Amino acid sequence: MMSKIDIQKQMKQAVETVKQTNPMAGSITNSVTINFVANAQLAVGGSAAMVYLPDEGEFLAQVGGATYINVGTLLPIYEETLPHVAKVLYENKKPWVLDPVAVGIGSLRTKLLKQFKAYKPTIIRGNASEIIALAGLWELDGGTEKSNVRGVDSTDSVNAARAAAVELAKWTGGAVAVSGETDLITDGSQVVISYGGSHFMEKITGAGCSLGGVVAVYATATTPFIAALTASAVYNLAGKRAAENVVGPGSFQVQFLDELYKATAEDIANNPFDIKEV
Repeated sequence: MMSKIDIQKQMKQAVETVKQTNPMAGSITNSVTINFVANAQLAVGGSAAMVYLPDEGEFLAQVGGATYINVGTLLPIYEETLPHVAKVLYENKKPWVLDPVAVGIGSLRTKLLKQFKAYKPTIIRGNASEIIALAGLWELDGGTEKSNVRGVDSTDSVNAARAAAVELAKWTGGAVAVSGETDLITDGSQVVISYGGSHFMEKITGAGCSLGGVVAVYATATTPFIAALTASAVYNLAGKRAAENVVGPGSFQVQFLDELYKATAEDIANNPFDIKEV
């Protein structure tokens, strides 16, 4: 288990590397939130490219530093695109982030998410209900195939998803980030709880989706665990700071992007978190 000082040192390095190198993190993502995902990736220092065709996804998988796949709003072409791109990423040992939005709803979504098990996502980011349902779909301990997802919303607590998150991380050899009132991040051997954020994050579309995109940006520069934790930390920090200066969700979204942009490596590494045993 890493010490807090070691974790903070690696978080700082990840943030500084991203700001210096402007890494490409391509996305095949939710059409409802595509603009916000791209803007968040740009705000933290990354470069965004949003695609949905199989050949374009394969191109980004090969030339980009990492790829984000979000199954939120599925198009028929995704039945071909998503497993193809995931396979290319896995075979080329390129980091990729999976957001299993609304897992358990619909046959195509279920089919695609089952296929992803073999391609071992580097990082999985979702709410508690999604993480529990995905572990169940993949027949891992801590999960249940009975989805408690309400649309894109969770009906389970973050702590309830702890066992599922740990087992998913062990299976993939990467990391899992569970988003909620507090965030849980694990690599299967250690668990960290990240604090901050704002209730306004539940009042805008795309807070979770864009977090997945930012996780992919940091995945170009560091380990899966540090990437997931760093992204969660900058979101919690920016959310807390933005909420101090706004009166509603509209102004919050604008201020939130500003705070993502303004956050320094030192600020992000010092955002409160606790280390727990698995």
